[in-house]
Amino acid sequence: MNRVRTAVTAAAIAGSMVVGGVVGAALYGVTTLSAAAATNAASPTPAPSSSSGTFVSNETAAHEATESAAREAQENAGQVPTVP
Repeated sequence: MNRVRTAVTAAAIAGSMVVGGVVGAALYGVTTLSAAAATNAASPTPAPSSSSGTFVSNETAAHEATESAAREAQENAGQVPTVP
């Protein structure tokens, strides 16, 4: 009787481990899919544009009046401004 009880206990433990693994894998799969969907929805793929990819300075009078000399120098040099 002692061996039967040990076998039943071992089978119950093994079965619960298998069921726990299946449930854990299913929940992990759902959260991974949800995270991937949220990431894709938050950052859509940009459409190809006709721009050449170079920086173009904003030269409107309203913009020019508010920017610093360092920023203007970077814009004039064709750099993306890194100073306010």
